[in-house]
Amino acid sequence: MIFALIFILSSDNPPWWDYPGFELWKFVNLALFIALMVYILIKADLRGAFRARGESIRAELEKARNERDAALAKLKEVEERLAGMNDQVSAINQRSKAEVDAERRRIAQSTQEEIAKLTTQAQREIENAAKAAKNELKNFAAEQSIRMAEELIKRDMRPEDDARLMMHNVEEMGAPR
Repeated sequence: MIFALIFILSSDNPPWWDYPGFELWKFVNLALFIALMVYILIKADLRGAFRARGESIRAELEKARNERDAALAKLKEVEERLAGMNDQVSAINQRSKAEVDAERRRIAQSTQEEIAKLTTQAQREIENAAKAAKNELKNFAAEQSIRMAEELIKRDMRPEDDARLMMHNVEEMGAPR
């Protein structure tokens, strides 16, 4: 049959076989190529290859489903942890507020105690300063009294009073005790 076709094509027969753009040999060449490819593909057992490829795709899909399920489970676990963390954060906030309040009260109490100590110390210092001032004032008043008495004595004393006082002192020294 192929030989007959070749003979027909090679002879100078009807011109419609050689019509430009519609050469019959191109179609024959295409048919031979397709037949050869179908034969090679059938011989290569494409059904088995396609079946194996389908099985591997199914296995990969199953693996992907399992991984997706595992990821969803992990996501659920993480979300539960986050919910637990929110509770932990609120508990920590409450604890820290309680600690802040306790520290505030402790500082207030400590401040009150320090104020009381400082007030007591200031009162003692004021009392000591007042005593010192009183002592200085007494000393000053005594010194001023002595100075004024000396001035009065010097001003009012006459020489005969001086001689009489001297005699009186000498007699007192010489008198038996």
